[in-house]
This record gives sequence, structure tokens and C-alpha cells, in this order.
Amino acid sequence: MRKSYDFSKGKRGAVIPAAGKKTRITIRLDAEVLDWFKTRVENARGGNYQTLINEALREHMMAQKEPIEQVLRRVIREELRPLQQCDSSRRSV
Repeated sequence: MRKSYDFSKGKRGAVIPAAGKKTRITIRLDAEVLDWFKTRVENARGGNYQTLINEALREHMMAQKEPIEQVLRRVIREELRPLQQCDSSRRSV
């Protein structure tokens, strides 16, 4: 070992940057929510509660997206509605 080391060019933080497209944030969660995720990890005998939270949020995001079939049906109805109104007005004349 040396008697002294030069840390003047040292950098704080992780030596290796985090892999992937994840972003570090600070978030405040209810204690019972955090405990629930941590308990799930403990019961599974391993894993990461942060990953579980991320997966739960992603599932919620995907559930919010409207399926393509519903979008198509809605668009077709919206396009047909003026034609149906026009047709019914012709019949009444």
C-alpha cells in the first residue's frame, strides 16, 4: 500500500453506469405499498422489489391502452353515423 493516494480526479457515484434505459428517481410511496412489494420478493426468495414495482406500473400502462379492435369499431361507428343520419333524413321526406 502507498502512503497516500491522489483522489483529485475521482468521481462520485457508480463506477459502472446502470445498464438499460432506466432512470434513477426519488419517489415517495406509502409504507404498506412498499412493504407489500418487499414481502413478495421475500416470499419468492429473491428478486428486486423495484423491478416488481416497475413491472406493475408497466402492466397498468398496457391495460390502459385501447385494443386495436375497439379503436377500429369506434372509428367505423363515428364515420357511419353521419351517413346513417343522412339516410334517415331522406326517408322522412
